[in-house]
Amino acid sequence: MSAHALYPSYVDLDPMIDVERLRSLDGYIRERLERRLSDERDLAFYTGPFVLEAEAPTLPGTRLVYLAKSDGPDDYYDLDKCQRWSASPEAEDFSELVDFIATLPFAATARMLIMYDPHGRAVTAHRDHDSIELCHEFMWMRTNCDKPFFVLDPESGQKRYIAGHSAWFDTVNQYHGADATDELAWSIRVDGRFTDEFRTMMPDAAENPASRPALWANWQAESREP
Repeated sequence: MSAHALYPSYVDLDPMIDVERLRSLDGYIRERLERRLSDERDLAFYTGPFVLEAEAPTLPGTRLVYLAKSDGPDDYYDLDKCQRWSASPEAEDFSELVDFIATLPFAATARMLIMYDPHGRAVTAHRDHDSIELCHEFMWMRTNCDKPFFVLDPESGQKRYIAGHSAWFDTVNQYHGADATDELAWSIRVDGRFTDEFRTMMPDAAENPASRPALWANWQAESREP
């Protein structure tokens, strides 16, 4: 197989996780998020400065439920430092989700988030950071397919929507965001360190480590070709 990054792209992780168990958490998570809507206790999501359109909102309206807390300031460049993260008080309220996360192919976890918007507003297309030397190992997940989440090639402007319930994607060399739903919508992101066994499935990306998910996506695409 050829080894070049494919954009826009994502790695479909559905074959590698228990999708039915993830989907079964839909009502459970909805009920617990709805309890949080009135007091606005959760921090607002900040896209960071790397937005596709300069005038687009960097505080699009998403809120964050941290299932793990860090011993220092939240920093995208430290999301791979699992030793800094431990369970938050919210982890008990979402214990069934935390139990599911424990079944995922992580040797250790770091930041764990539920990202939700009571009004389902669009999430500005953005990149997480600008270091091609840093590849975050994470899983993006959703319990339903209501949130229209996309990855976007900055050169062509082409969007690709995630079709399934879980994905891993390049957050540096392409943008990502979501379209509006106008109603409560959420997704989940778990950062950490993948197991060695899981890593053996991935291509190498020595020259641009952040592109590893895009290289893997290319392999997936080629394997589906007749």
